[in-house]
Amino acid sequence: MLAVTRHRVPPEEGAAFLDSARTALAVLAARPGFRRGTVGRATDDPALWALTTEWESVGAYRRALSAYEVKVSAVPVLATAIDEPTAYEVLLSHDDDGGTEGTTRLAADAGSVGIGSASAPGVAVDLPPARGDGVFGQGPAER
Repeated sequence: MLAVTRHRVPPEEGAAFLDSARTALAVLAARPGFRRGTVGRATDDPALWALTTEWESVGAYRRALSAYEVKVSAVPVLATAIDEPTAYEVLLSHDDDGGTEGTTRLAADAGSVGIGSASAPGVAVDLPPARGDGVFGQGPAER
């Protein structure tokens, strides 16, 4: 799971934002499930900053945000983010060791079904999987 927050920071407040983001990233990095994180500034817009973190799962990210230390040190920084979606599922990844392809966990009806109204052993997803028939929650023997 990838969390990306973008922040509009006046240039004269950049150093203070970087210090706050450094603290926030250190606190997040201490939480279980944290994989990596970065803080960066747009090269063509010095007032636009990004804080990105990668987590082993959505649950790990949500549990991290619930921790007292994170609420005190990271949430004040995250609260300054531009109001836009921030959580992304990782579908493709590539590094020095090669590439990997993930499978979506987003149900096809995710935008229209609320908590408690969807319940099934297998839920159709909105993208074709890397392998399989597009149903999450069922192994090959159950299809």
